[in-house]
Amino acid sequence: METGSKKMELKKRKRDDKAGQKPKGAKKHVPGKVARAPEKAQEKWAKKENQTATNADKNEPKSAKERRLASKEVAELRKKKRRPNYALEKELALLWEKMRCHGVSKEDRSKFVTEALRKMGGKFMEIAASHVSARVLQTCIKYCTQEERDKVFDALRPHFLTLARKKYAVHLVKKLLDSASKKQFELFVSSLHGHVASLLRHSVGAAVVEHVYHLANGSHKRSLLVEIYSTELQLFQDLTKTNSGRLLDIIAKLGLKKKLVLEHMNKVIQALLEKGIVDYSIVHTAILEYFTIADKTSATDVILQLISQIEGSGSTEETEVAANLSKKIKKKRKRSAQPLLVRMMHNRDGLKLAVLCVKHGTAKDRKKIIKGMKGHVRKLALDQYGSLLLICILSIVDDTKLVNKIIIEEIRKALNELVLDKNGRRPLLQLLHPNCSRYLSPDDLACLNYTVPSLSSQGEELAETDVTDKVQMTSVEGKKDPSLRRRELLLDSGLAEGLIEACIENLGVLLRSNFGREVIYEVALGGGDKILQPLSDKIDALHEAITSLAAVPKGTDSKEEHVFENFHSSRTIRKLVLDSHAFASALWKGSLEGKTDVWAQGHSSKVILAFLESSDSKTKDLAKSELQHLIDSGVLKAPGNK
Repeated sequence: METGSKKMELKKRKRDDKAGQKPKGAKKHVPGKVARAPEKAQEKWAKKENQTATNADKNEPKSAKERRLASKEVAELRKKKRRPNYALEKELALLWEKMRCHGVSKEDRSKFVTEALRKMGGKFMEIAASHVSARVLQTCIKYCTQEERDKVFDALRPHFLTLARKKYAVHLVKKLLDSASKKQFELFVSSLHGHVASLLRHSVGAAVVEHVYHLANGSHKRSLLVEIYSTELQLFQDLTKTNSGRLLDIIAKLGLKKKLVLEHMNKVIQALLEKGIVDYSIVHTAILEYFTIADKTSATDVILQLISQIEGSGSTEETEVAANLSKKIKKKRKRSAQPLLVRMMHNRDGLKLAVLCVKHGTAKDRKKIIKGMKGHVRKLALDQYGSLLLICILSIVDDTKLVNKIIIEEIRKALNELVLDKNGRRPLLQLLHPNCSRYLSPDDLACLNYTVPSLSSQGEELAETDVTDKVQMTSVEGKKDPSLRRRELLLDSGLAEGLIEACIENLGVLLRSNFGREVIYEVALGGGDKILQPLSDKIDALHEAITSLAAVPKGTDSKEEHVFENFHSSRTIRKLVLDSHAFASALWKGSLEGKTDVWAQGHSSKVILAFLESSDSKTKDLAKSELQHLIDSGVLKAPGNK
C-alpha cells in the first residue's frame, strides 16, 4: 500500500510541475527547498513575451484584402525560388495576352511577337519546356516572319529529340513542323534516324512521329517505316533509301534475313501493343506489313492482342469516371475516352486491322467488340472508314439479336441524318443491296475482303493456334445464311419499316439529294433481291408519294425545282421507271398521262423516254401511243436513233 501511495504522490508532483512550468532562466525547483526565482530573470521573460506579442500584432494582416496580398507575396517568393525564369515568364505572359487578341492589328501583333522573341533570346530551350511560356513561343511561331521562324528552328534543332519527349514542348515541335520549309522538314526527319522505334514506344514521342508521318511524302514515310523493320536499317541510313515501301520487296532487294526481321518487328510491335499505342497510322501500316511475312502463330498472336486492346478500351467504368470530371478535363480526355476501335478509324490501314479483328475473333470477342461500340455507332456510320466497319459487322456477325440491340437500334434513331449522308447511307445500302459496286469502290471492297496471307488458306475451316490459351480462330465468314441474316437485321428489327417511313417523310429532300436519291431508289425497288417484298403495301405507299409529288403542275410558285426538272430526282425517277413496272404504271397514271407535251423537253424528257427504253413490254405499251406524235414531230428522239 505504501509503494502505491508513493507512486500516486510522484504522479501528482509531475502534473503540478507541468502545470506550473517556469520560464527559461528561472531555477529548477528542488524538493524540500523554497524556490526563489531571481527578479532579473522574471523581468527578462516578461519583456520577451511583450515583444513577441507586439511583433505578432504588427505582422498579422488585419483585413481580408491584406491577408490575400500577404499570401500572394508568399506564393511569388516561392515561385521565384522554384523557377529561375519566373520574371521573364511573367513578361512573356503579358505580351502573349496582347498578341493573341483577335482585335489587334497586324503591325501591333508583329511588334509584340518581335519583342517576345527578343526577350527569349538564348533561352528558347528553357522556354519551350515550360508549361507557361511554351504557349507564348507557339503563338510567336504562328505569327512571326519566316526569318524569325528560321532562327527559332536553328536554335532548337540540336534539342528536337529531347523536346519530342516533353509533355508541353511537343506542341511547339508540331507547330514548327507545320510551318517548316522542305529543307527544314528533311533535317528534322534525318534527326529522327535511329530513334523512330524508341520514340514510338514513348507516350508523348509517338505523337510527334505520327505528325511527321502525316506530313511526310512517300520517300520520307518509307524512311520512317523501315527503321521499324530491322536493326540494320536503323544503323545504316543509306539502306533506307529504297523506292519500294513493301516489306517483302525491301527484304528481297537488300538481302535481309526474314527470320531476323520478323523477330525485331515482333519485339517492337509487342512493346507498342503492351503500352496500348495502336491508334496511330504508322503503327497500323507497320502491323499490316508484319502480317505479310508473319507465320500463322505470330499473326494470330498479334490479332488476339489487338482484340484484347479493343475490348479493354472504352469500358463503362471509364465513361462513368469521365462523366464526373470538369468540362475542361472532359475536353482534354474526349479523344482518349473513346473506344480504341473508334480512334483507329481515321485511315484505311486502321480499318483493315479492325476488319481482321472482327473476322478472326471468336463469337465472344465479337460480342465484346460490338458492346464496346455502344453510343458510338452514329459517329462510326458518318465516318468514311467507320461505315465500312459497320458493313463488315453486318455482313459477318451471326448474333443478330446483339447487332439489332446495339447497332441497328442506334441506326434507327439517326435514320433521317444517315440517309442524307455520303457515308451514313452505306450500311443501309449494304443491307438493301449487298456489295454493290455503285455504292462501294474497288478499294472499299478490297478492305472488306482483306485477309492475312498466312491465315487466308483456312477458308471456312477453324484453325487452332499454338498459343498457350489454345484459342480457336473463328471462320472469316459467318455460319448463318446471308439472306437470313439480312432479313433478321432489316425486317425483324423494324429497320425497313422505319426506313420507308423516313423516305416518305423526307421524300422531296431525298430525291433532290445526290446521296439520298440512291436510298430512295433501292427502297422503292424493294431491295436487290426483293427483300422488302413482305412490306409491299408500304412500298406502294412510297410509289404513291413520289407520284403525288411529280403530279404538281409545272411552273407552280415554289422555292424548289420540280422533281422532273431537277437533275438528281429526274435521273432517279428514270431509273425506277426502267427497273420497276409497278412504279412506272403508278407514275404514268398519276402524273404523266395526257401531260407529256409539258414535260417533253429538258431533264423531264429523260423520264418520258424511259417508258420507251424499258425492257418491260407492259411499260412500253403504257406510253407508246401518246408519245408517238412527239417522236414524229421531232420533239423527242426515238431510243434507237441515239
